[in-house]
Amino acid sequence: MKSTRRISLIAVASGMIAATAFALPSASAAPSATATPAAAASVAAQLGANATAGTYYDSASKTTVVNVTTQAAADAVRAAGATPRLVAHSATQLAQAGTATKSADIAGTAWSVDPRSDTLEVSVDSRVTASQLAQLRKSTAGYGSAVNITRVSGTFSKLLSGGDPVLTNSWRCSVGFNVRSGSTYYFLTAGHCTEGLPAYYTSSGTYIGPTTGTSFPGNDYGIVRYDSTVAHDGTVGTQDITSAANAFVGEAVKRRGSTTGIHSGTVQALNATVNYGGGDVVSGLIKTNVCAEPGDSGGSLYDGTKAIGLTSGGSGNCSSGGTTYFQPVTEALSAYGVSVF
Repeated sequence: MKSTRRISLIAVASGMIAATAFALPSASAAPSATATPAAAASVAAQLGANATAGTYYDSASKTTVVNVTTQAAADAVRAAGATPRLVAHSATQLAQAGTATKSADIAGTAWSVDPRSDTLEVSVDSRVTASQLAQLRKSTAGYGSAVNITRVSGTFSKLLSGGDPVLTNSWRCSVGFNVRSGSTYYFLTAGHCTEGLPAYYTSSGTYIGPTTGTSFPGNDYGIVRYDSTVAHDGTVGTQDITSAANAFVGEAVKRRGSTTGIHSGTVQALNATVNYGGGDVVSGLIKTNVCAEPGDSGGSLYDGTKAIGLTSGGSGNCSSGGTTYFQPVTEALSAYGVSVF
């Protein structure tokens, strides 16, 4: 069994995009739509950002939906075995709205594209002042109904504590996934846990090994080598992890962290950006409605046997609920040339 040790980083995001759609007369309920999320994403990529506006899995109809802006694109999506849905704003327009949100550079904001509402959903935390909020509204005013700004309770923050803990001389974090390259074994965790390339220890003081790679901000992943006999294997708790995969909107996922244990939820958006403040901006994150608290950072996001992400940060808690962002694990695996096992 793999012992998971992780630390949660709750991040300040500067915007997120949700897609508002208008159902096509017959296509939105097509019972023959059988395309997988990956196949639907491939079709959307072929059609381009002007003709589409994201994809998601509809658990009620058990179909993969592709948002489109033209009837021709809808026909192509239907032919590929996915469900088309006509929306008002293209991926290009939503991306431009995201760029405008980022240019405001306000700590305590988060943004991402949610294909289910066809809008750029921008969250602002309690640090954002009235004048900053006015500045943000001014920056995005030209995009009209494509942008929706809401205030969330608390603040987006990095969470440096954990359980199944791994410790440096300065902070405590958690293992996300155990990985290997040939006969050499490592664990992945959050990049804000590996800044400065520290050595790591167990909670009892046993030496684990050195940090051999780190990427934060921009990304949020790091890797630590096992240089000792500390036990490790390819599980998250009792769940075997045998492969890694990219997330898709609507996917049912679980998160395991040292502070709050296992919690479930769904993927709400991809390619989210979080502005933690102080220049710590992370992009390309997975947005979920899975709760997390300080100490869960670096922990595992998974779907059955598939490794999905590493806990980066968010807002809220596991009593009242919250939003948590995750670094896609596939990016870290590729960067370090390692694999789950």
